[in-house]
Amino acid sequence: MANPSEPKTETIAETENYIAWKADEPDGETTYHIELNNVTVHFFEEEWEEFLQLAKLLIKK
Repeated sequence: MANPSEPKTETIAETENYIAWKADEPDGETTYHIELNNVTVHFFEEEWEEFLQLAKLLIKK
């Protein structure tokens, strides 16, 4: 049985070297994480939405 104090995690996307995943925290907050080799960037939901806007702008360029 899962520990209720542990976040529920889900992989969003993955390549050979990178992974994006989210965690539904016990307090109801959802956090997002991008692992880039030995660096992990953590986002709260509002920050994640802004990051996705940035990524979409990068793709258009």
